[in-house]
Amino acid sequence: MLAIIWHSRTGASRAMAAAVAQGAGQDAVLLAAAEAMPAILLGARGYVFVCPENLGSMSGQMKEMFDRCYYPLLGRIEGRPYATAISAGSDGAGAQAQMDRIVTGWRLKRVAEPLIVNLGAQTPEQIRAEKSVSEADLGRCRDLGSAFAEGLGLGIF
Repeated sequence: MLAIIWHSRTGASRAMAAAVAQGAGQDAVLLAAAEAMPAILLGARGYVFVCPENLGSMSGQMKEMFDRCYYPLLGRIEGRPYATAISAGSDGAGAQAQMDRIVTGWRLKRVAEPLIVNLGAQTPEQIRAEKSVSEADLGRCRDLGSAFAEGLGLGIF
């Protein structure tokens, strides 16, 4: 099973996570960050973490998922593959760096370049508004899911 753990406040990350799952096919499981529990994550063979960047870091719900699951999984999922997809108003680098630091402790192995979708939301109104992700960017998400699932299926990672 490929676990796609996501949080979304304005719809972009939810759409991105759904596209990753669509690309990955039947072995993918979409898990809202609030529902992701250690036992479920322990049963996964790989992970895609999808969230927005909020104020230069990952969303609070995604951080809470890592806080809740970190120690119960420490030393138990080493070497498993992971990827990230971030919806950002500007660069997404802060959220990306934060997730990479956390999963370093789990000793996960990155298997795809970070996928960052820059939506350009800069004003308070744009930031709070529901977001639409372009078909091209959703295609990138589907490609990520497809490649990840193929790699798991072939035993490459």
